[in-house]
Amino acid sequence: MVFARLSAIVALALAASQVNAALTKRVTCASGHVTANAACCALFPAVDFLQENLFDGGECGEEAHSALRLSFHDAIGFSIHGGKGGGADGSILAFNSTELEFHANGGIDDIVARQFPVFEGLTLSAGDFVHLAAAVGTANCPGAPRLEFFFGRPAPLAPAPDLTVPEPTDSVTKILARFADAGFSPAEAVALLSSHTIAAADVVDITIPGTPFDSTVGTFDTQVFLEVLLKGTAFPGNGSQAGEVLSPLAGEMRLQSDFAISQDPRTACLWQAMVNDQERMMSEFKAAMAKLQVLGQNTRRLVDCSDVVPVPAPFAGPIKFPASFSSKDLQLACKELRFPNIATVAGPAPTVAPVPGS
Repeated sequence: MVFARLSAIVALALAASQVNAALTKRVTCASGHVTANAACCALFPAVDFLQENLFDGGECGEEAHSALRLSFHDAIGFSIHGGKGGGADGSILAFNSTELEFHANGGIDDIVARQFPVFEGLTLSAGDFVHLAAAVGTANCPGAPRLEFFFGRPAPLAPAPDLTVPEPTDSVTKILARFADAGFSPAEAVALLSSHTIAAADVVDITIPGTPFDSTVGTFDTQVFLEVLLKGTAFPGNGSQAGEVLSPLAGEMRLQSDFAISQDPRTACLWQAMVNDQERMMSEFKAAMAKLQVLGQNTRRLVDCSDVVPVPAPFAGPIKFPASFSSKDLQLACKELRFPNIATVAGPAPTVAPVPGS
């Protein structure tokens, strides 16, 4: 009887393993790459083409952070109530002569100009190109999550309307309302702002294009969530400009909207919870981006080709207070959370360098 029961258990386990193997059957492409779906084989050469012709062989530089920014500006042109564009459809690339005129898209013209000839060298739809480029570019940044990518977006039908992209001069109420209209919670909005860890400002102060938002712009880490909370002392360029507030570090810009979100009672704890929690930031950013990059799309008609996206290098960490700063310099609006212990760096406060290529 015992033997019969053991045999039955073994048989069930074997059957389960066979089912799992069938469900995870892999396809070997002509290129030698392995994927879960044969339709994705065509994307491996596209990824190589992007790395070589857009991302300087796989760098986390200007083109990488701008590709991520472009994907957001493209997808957020959407409303769950209708009437605000097709979402993640590539309209910002296909109808760039219209959408680049929008004030919120200032500085986007550079990455569109860089991407367009690369786009013409591939056979992807505008939407697939914009969002694959964002996933690949982000993967070049150590510490980033491996973003998802769904393949098969149809060509965009029309440009998105103006006033769908939040601006750094907007109030927290206006920003959260715009995100809510696109289907995002305050927590998801804060998660998407993790992108500022590898981002830079080009037009807030036109005298200093490429000014980063934290001191580790080449690494996808929580440093930006820490540094936005530090007391500001000066502006990095030509005095105070609309959309910025005092920055703690020379050469670094602090956006008015980031600081406001870090202090607002609706979002302060969400912001502070990200500090020194790399896994949380990675997980929540990946989930929010997965939602953003298929806004307006019928996902039943798309193919999950996430396994074509390169695997990012791990975060070496940990984050640290910049030299000359410590916990006494924090401006905390969330009293419910205990602030994490973070190491300090000896020496004078650093000067942050602009993003190469800006």
